[in-house]
Amino acid sequence: MPTPFGGMSAVVTGGASGIGAAVARLLREQGAAVAVLDLHPLPEGSSGDGVVSLIADVSRDASVRRAVGQAAEALGGIDIVVNNAGIGAQGTVEDNSDEEWSRVLDVNVVGMVRVSRACLPFLRNSRAAAIVNTCSIAATAGLPQRALYSASKGAVLALTRAMAADHLRDGIRVNCVNPGTADTPWIGRLLEHASDPAAERAALNARQPHGRLVSADEVAEAVVYLASPAAGSTTGIDLAVDGGMQGLRLRPER
Repeated sequence: MPTPFGGMSAVVTGGASGIGAAVARLLREQGAAVAVLDLHPLPEGSSGDGVVSLIADVSRDASVRRAVGQAAEALGGIDIVVNNAGIGAQGTVEDNSDEEWSRVLDVNVVGMVRVSRACLPFLRNSRAAAIVNTCSIAATAGLPQRALYSASKGAVLALTRAMAADHLRDGIRVNCVNPGTADTPWIGRLLEHASDPAAERAALNARQPHGRLVSADEVAEAVVYLASPAAGSTTGIDLAVDGGMQGLRLRPER
């Protein structure tokens, strides 16, 4: 049977775990050849045919350009870029140092710039080019104790729209997904350090109208749709995968 991404090649940053790993897996299942760019290599034996594991630090331009060149050579080009690599931060504007602000913005925002910039020459040669950025509910809703993280994701949302305008006539679509609180390793580490992990998980579940954390696989489905030729008339949008957190205002249960 024909596959949606047959003959296409994709680069996924931060693809060794969490949402990135789910995206890479789904793209491969649907026929794409995939290069996973991450600080850490994929576990031995986990990649399989059609998946290339490359070491890349999105905070270093030389590292990004080297890995993107290796990916394009190994895959025979690049059609899709999923900018998923990112780091978290907690606290109000009083809590994070200037150094942490610089580090998080550099990875979460400028990292996407570095990867996209390196991939653009290859994307311009594709007949179905797409970039999908991992944004967040934090870009569109005020969340407590997330000032720095929210600022970085707000920048990603604005960057996505600007890139969509800049590159539409290059034949490159640019969109982003806004996950709610997702059940990823980062959230798992936060819960481990909470004073009451069970209560904290219950609170995270409860703030999303459908009553649970978003799964990495659910976010991956949205990313892969936006990357697919089926979304050929969709560009410059942010697709929420948040259980209704952004748009719904439910009355309390009695």
